Amino acid sequence: MDKHLHIVSFDVPFPANYGGVIDVFFKIKEMSAKGIRIHLHCFEYGRLKSKELEDLCFSVNYYKRDISKKHFFKTLPYIVSSRSSEELVSNLLKDDYPILLEGLHTCQLLTEPQLTGRKISVRTHNIEHEYYMNLAQVETSFLKKYYLYNEAGKLKKYEEVLRNANQLIAISKNDERYFAGYFSKVDFVPAFHPHKKVCIKGGKGEYALYHGNLSVAENFNAVKYLITNVFKDSPYPLKVAGLNPRTQLKNLIATCPNIELIANPTDEELFELINNAQLNVSITFQATGLKLKLLNMLYNGRFCIANSKMLSGTALDELCIVANDADAIKRKIKELWKRPFTKREIEYRRQKLSMLYNNGHNVDKLIDLIT
Repeated sequence: MDKHLHIVSFDVPFPANYGGVIDVFFKIKEMSAKGIRIHLHCFEYGRLKSKELEDLCFSVNYYKRDISKKHFFKTLPYIVSSRSSEELVSNLLKDDYPILLEGLHTCQLLTEPQLTGRKISVRTHNIEHEYYMNLAQVETSFLKKYYLYNEAGKLKKYEEVLRNANQLIAISKNDERYFAGYFSKVDFVPAFHPHKKVCIKGGKGEYALYHGNLSVAENFNAVKYLITNVFKDSPYPLKVAGLNPRTQLKNLIATCPNIELIANPTDEELFELINNAQLNVSITFQATGLKLKLLNMLYNGRFCIANSKMLSGTALDELCIVANDADAIKRKIKELWKRPFTKREIEYRRQKLSMLYNNGHNVDKLIDLIT
């Protein structure tokens, strides 16, 4: 008998070009390959309808997200209040298939009386109030800072709605520990990702690389720290690659002859940059969620230097060189700069990644849990 599943996504999950939608898209791809008939429901606010999704799914429905300012003044968090649809509820009531909600964003459905008794699982993409609190702390605009602190408070209160779910499926071990402290049925299924095999070049590269979405405050602050405290006036060349770099970052890089900015690289260009680097450097000041760019570096790059917050809850510490301050990062770069990456190290990386971040194994576990 065919297995059917409703997936309610906070955004249109194609193209899969940022953290949250990467997990959603590759989850859909893996489940579809296993014969699951997926009924996808997307809140749409700027991303186009996708033929790729229609090819993978049994059905795809789009609902306009209401991003008007009136939601700022509601008791519900903005990310939840702005994702509400009577049409979505009506579509879910046409059958009794299980439902997977992507993120706290879509959890208004947990309070919908007409869905009482349905099997509803929630994929927790983050500890949302912590994420928003961290964003607030680094935001410089007073109005944005106020909004982020306010949203963090609302999200913490709203988290109680998760008691109405049949189960929570955490994306990281850290998140699993957190939610298990408050809710009874919590399981861990690692992030789904695009990497089928380890594609690492042996030998040596000639530059260090930082990559990430450069318009995001978290990544902007991380790369600014690396430039100012590690690479400025350094003998080692750094390439910084990512989406939509801020003007402030462009101006900072322009003052550093050993640093090159690659704005908005294609997937192929980013792969080449990671693949050819001697080392990939990635730090964060937020120990929240799973940083999917870490997997990108580990599947495709040589040495990976990361701080403890970057690795928090990933179980990937032994595949990285851990450095938690500027002096430690400088020391590690000097140690690794002329060291070739060996076949033995490539094989070790392959074995470890296939144990924990194997999409095929993880989709089997997920299907067992939710259907």
